[in-house]
Amino acid sequence: MTQQPLTPADIERSIRNVPDFPKPGIQFKDITPVLGDARLFAGSVDLLIGGFKPGDVDAVVGIDARGFIFAAAAALRLQAGFVPVRKKGKLPYQTYEQDYALEYGTATIAMHVDALKPGNRVLLIDDLLATGGTAAAAAALVQKLGARILEIAFLIELKFLNGRSRLEGYPVRSLVVY
Repeated sequence: MTQQPLTPADIERSIRNVPDFPKPGIQFKDITPVLGDARLFAGSVDLLIGGFKPGDVDAVVGIDARGFIFAAAAALRLQAGFVPVRKKGKLPYQTYEQDYALEYGTATIAMHVDALKPGNRVLLIDDLLATGGTAAAAAALVQKLGARILEIAFLIELKFLNGRSRLEGYPVRSLVVY
């Protein structure tokens, strides 16, 4: 018997809501049930890739840390390289860094200076679009290296935080929107 194709609604049904984590008032979206189910995980990766096929993308950039999970799998599917964007101080070679605003302060992410080549076609993936600061900083790093973002894809988008507005000028796709 052939299984029905996976839909974003299938993914949404499996995302666990954890109230008051990591602090009171936050409704944490737990993706571990998606990762723990082979069909949901593989289907999520396929949906994040969208219409791209091998040869369309040179590199998939994943954002620390849960974005790595989906981006690495997408890179394998697309027969493309995987590029990690990490928190400051976590990459062992020379890096470019990009600061971004948090609710109370700033943070910094980094990418190796030789991670991408000018003209590389990039799919940027993360698990969650909230305020958009991290994704915008990652996009700035990709552009600093002269690569071209084809799309930014997210498993989940928290629409009420308006993070998409920080990514104007980029094609943005989210599978599950709250």
